[in-house]
Amino acid sequence: MRGSSTDPTRAPGHRRARRTAGALATAALLLPLLGAAPAEHASGSAASTLQRSFASASAEYHVPQTVLLAVSYLQSRWDTHGGAPSVTGGYGPMHLTDARTALATTEHLGEGTEDPRGDSARAALHPTAQIPANAQLPARLRTLTKAADLTGLPAADLRSDEAANVAGGAALLADAQRGLGEPLSADPAEWYGAVARFSGADDTATAAAYANDVYDVIHTGEQRTTDAGQRVTLAAQPELAPDTAQLAETGLRTVSADGTECPKKVSCEWIPAPYAQFGDNDYGNHDLGDRPASQSIKYIVIHDTEGQWEGVLNLVQDPTYVSWNYTIRSSDGLIAQHVKAKDVAWHAGNWYINAKSIGIEHEGFLAAPDAWYTEAMYRSSARLVKYLTKKYGIPLDRQHILGHDNVPGPTTSTVPGMHTDPGPYWDWAHYFALLGHPFQQTGRKSGGLVTIRPDYTTNQPVYTGCVTAGQPCAVHGSSEVRLYSGPGETYPLIKDIGLGTTPTTGVNDLSSRVSTGQQYAVADRSGDWTAIWYLGQEAWFKNPKKHSTAVGAAGWVITPKDGLDSVPVYGRAYPEASAYPPGVPVQAVSPLPYTLPKGQKYVVGGKVPGEYYYAVTFTTDSHKVVVGNDLYYEIQYGHRVEFVRAADVTLERSGR
Repeated sequence: MRGSSTDPTRAPGHRRARRTAGALATAALLLPLLGAAPAEHASGSAASTLQRSFASASAEYHVPQTVLLAVSYLQSRWDTHGGAPSVTGGYGPMHLTDARTALATTEHLGEGTEDPRGDSARAALHPTAQIPANAQLPARLRTLTKAADLTGLPAADLRSDEAANVAGGAALLADAQRGLGEPLSADPAEWYGAVARFSGADDTATAAAYANDVYDVIHTGEQRTTDAGQRVTLAAQPELAPDTAQLAETGLRTVSADGTECPKKVSCEWIPAPYAQFGDNDYGNHDLGDRPASQSIKYIVIHDTEGQWEGVLNLVQDPTYVSWNYTIRSSDGLIAQHVKAKDVAWHAGNWYINAKSIGIEHEGFLAAPDAWYTEAMYRSSARLVKYLTKKYGIPLDRQHILGHDNVPGPTTSTVPGMHTDPGPYWDWAHYFALLGHPFQQTGRKSGGLVTIRPDYTTNQPVYTGCVTAGQPCAVHGSSEVRLYSGPGETYPLIKDIGLGTTPTTGVNDLSSRVSTGQQYAVADRSGDWTAIWYLGQEAWFKNPKKHSTAVGAAGWVITPKDGLDSVPVYGRAYPEASAYPPGVPVQAVSPLPYTLPKGQKYVVGGKVPGEYYYAVTFTTDSHKVVVGNDLYYEIQYGHRVEFVRAADVTLERSGR
């Protein structure tokens, strides 16, 4: 049964971004009717300014506050991000998109010159991307312009003022409700269709998945303190049953999930990457395989596309380009699968990792404009990764769920060009909480291991070069912690000899940074500072007791065997020469410029045999997986993982 309408015929007029006292008082009186409890600060004081903005916009545009709060939570978790845009040009708690203003056209896969295939047995691959111009941006990346038309508010206010931004979101929801011919009902259950349309999805499955997530938020309720320090609360309504039949009124297309490898709670579409020949006996854009029967899948690699959805899909369907297994859309969490898990995509820049991984691209830009990812995309990605890790037995930790920035350069010459996405603004702590594996203390505080775990919101290192070289990036929460050569910020930053450059605070400079969830062996402590073994050096980070950036951990570490001054470090775990059969060229087991000196310890991610997948032809007759007798340990050596030969090191327990 449909709920009553507060005023189904009234079209809200133009309004100011700042609410008057009278409007706020009216909104407060309407709170019980609109279905959300007012938030309080931790001290129990009056509702926060942001909560009052939701109440006021709800009253003016006749959108139930419950719906408005839940939609905003799925967009931004109510954060304002200091007015900075998201990685797809969305602003404020309602993620109103203005990509024309926010996004610069950049090369796909951004920083770095790596060969995405990373196979020394073949010529390096350096494809050129053609990203569509801003004029081709779809409506879902231009919602702020429509919100400005509906509210009469300046676009600048909608980008920077939280009250105006919330009002813009409310106006869009009300417009979607009217467009479906539905009354502006006070009953949150009667807004399912409008929420589905608000997602920007163009198909029913994706729109429904988004709307279901919004109503899941309503069912469970949420409360948190935002990045601006405001407490916002959405009271749980577990019995609320949305009118899902409204989905049929949206007029969206129907797509099939046939052929996809995805969990049931996400929207997934098969958009295949081609396997085709071209030119002079060349082919692309991936290799056929038989995983996990032929070789195990050990890693998930998290990327961001550094291009918008439509353009990136064009790229992955080009046989002369590179490939990855999945792409996830920012606005609504839609997943497109391109390469089957059994096959090997060309995405990580390291053939050993490619052959044993699944690559997931997330729509967004790393350094232009350097900001945040939507909650809808985080949730969709986490569901996919949880499904894949369970299916293939992949451990849920930071040595197996890798950022592209954690993938090692396979050889010395490739180290400087390796890519740096998803970058310091990816919220690893929140992501692993969604995966059901939050980073927790597992060892003694004063023990021998630590897990990096800063508070994302308040951890705000200075980065430069997001928009203009050398210029500071917008202040923003970060998953990463900076490392120094001594216990203080006056000491030089830690140097990465593999990069061959002086370390900087550049957003793409990984020389002296550790990331949330990574684990390291403790080398020393001094006051508020902790030293870890990192890149063969003692590296210090600030870790005060009251605002710690790491917690105690327990696990396994390796150290050079007695009698060895140091041991070599490798970027790939390849077999010994004697393991290769006739017809398969021997791949060099070449050490990187790094070493692991005696007395130092590094956390182990697993023990693996040397392995190489030979696949250099379009036909699969000659394809072969070579497995050797030499064993390797994967270790957290620096910002990236690396490998050492098991014969060179001793394994021991630490941190208990």
